[in-house]
Amino acid sequence: MRIEWQPRALKDLSRLDKAARARISAALDRLAATGHGDVTKLTDVDPPEYRLRVGNWRVRFARDPAADTLSVLRILPRDKAY
Repeated sequence: MRIEWQPRALKDLSRLDKAARARISAALDRLAATGHGDVTKLTDVDPPEYRLRVGNWRVRFARDPAADTLSVLRILPRDKAY
């Protein structure tokens, strides 16, 4: 699965420290490669979005199985992600 970064997600990522960026990138790579991760489908969101938990950070993303892509939408702290 290919990872596609939205501009807002790249901006969120650039604001994080180096260690947090590395953990988030590793978690996304693992999710794209194996499908493993702490993922939950968000309710009452259309089109469907998911969140990946990485410590105190939440990565909001959308899946496109037809194009085999995972589109990263936002990277937010837990208290602002929902």
